[in-house]
Amino acid sequence: MTSTEPSAPPADRFRADVLAGLSRPRKQLPAKYFYDAAGSRLFDAITELPEYYPTRTELGILRARAGEMAARCGPRCLLVELGAGSLTKVRLLLDHLGRPAGYVPVDVSGDHLRGAAAALAGDYPALTVIPVVTDFARPFRLPDVTAARRVAFFPGSTIGNFDPPEADALLRRVARLVGPGGGLLLGIDLRKDAAVLERAYNDAAGVTAAFNRNLLVRINRELGADFDPAAFRHVAFYDRACSRVEMHLVSTTAQRARVGDAAFAFRPGESIHTENSYKYDVAEFATRAAACRLRLDETWTDPHGDFAVLYLTAV
Repeated sequence: MTSTEPSAPPADRFRADVLAGLSRPRKQLPAKYFYDAAGSRLFDAITELPEYYPTRTELGILRARAGEMAARCGPRCLLVELGAGSLTKVRLLLDHLGRPAGYVPVDVSGDHLRGAAAALAGDYPALTVIPVVTDFARPFRLPDVTAARRVAFFPGSTIGNFDPPEADALLRRVARLVGPGGGLLLGIDLRKDAAVLERAYNDAAGVTAAFNRNLLVRINRELGADFDPAAFRHVAFYDRACSRVEMHLVSTTAQRARVGDAAFAFRPGESIHTENSYKYDVAEFATRAAACRLRLDETWTDPHGDFAVLYLTAV
């Protein structure tokens, strides 16, 4: 197993993004910064909660249809997983791919990615595993691996964390990354009853709340800030008009927090918008993907129609 690292340290971008987001009239922070080592562990715990249906539903689809998905990917493909996390779902696909040209997990959380990639390489000794530590939402280079085609694997409905213009820009970049004839195997969360959605992001055990507040813990540790995470409550709700679940950290009191030399005031009830999670209709998504030069070729869903895995081809 080899690995590649980002050419520039991420701390400067992290600081710039935090300062810019907190300086807005409506404060916000990029969701990609949830995933330090502690945040990645908390998210892994979220995926096992009874309220959080997306992971187990997508896993059910993959277990039932991984052979069909592997056939779409084809022999000797280079599989590139975006936002790879703990590399759990890809194992179901690898078990049906035979001998792919290689596997490139991409994630911004370096320590977590390297550990997961090393474990996977040990379980699949014939597989070339090349982890890439970078922000996949920005252009990056793939390792030089000879392959019959490139296929991006993007599970978990992570595409839903991007606002529509950003999601479209990402789809266009993926189409260029895999090239004509390459593929995108993509998980999307589908529209459903608001109560089901809101339970998934407001679990009774408070794990999602801890995950949300950990973003402030990380800012304190890495950027020399002095947030009191306990002075912010976790709020998540479904915005039907925008077809998205929003997550916020809401100040419980009048307070100030410093990030380095910058100070930020919070009114009671003022929020920091930390994440969106868009929910989709397959036909509408296919139309948007086509405008980004990705053709929908096959759709797999669970029996209840809660989640879908799509195979799209770059044209």
